[in-house]
Amino acid sequence: MMTVSGLHPGLTIGAVLGGAIFGDHGSPISDSTIISSMAAATDHIDHVRTQLPYALSVAAICLVLYTGSSNKY
Repeated sequence: MMTVSGLHPGLTIGAVLGGAIFGDHGSPISDSTIISSMAAATDHIDHVRTQLPYALSVAAICLVLYTGSSNKY
């Protein structure tokens, strides 16, 4: 499907995996988010609030890089 639509396979796979990681770090119902907040003995929502700025900043950087890279292919 990627080759039919003209998308670069490496960029497409990277975007899908990056989105999955973003969803895992930004979601309050993610199992790894719940487990890490329990292991650190912190409030769950406080843990999500501290993770979200990091996840959003990396997502913004990835968006810029993917957009810039997709123009080359």
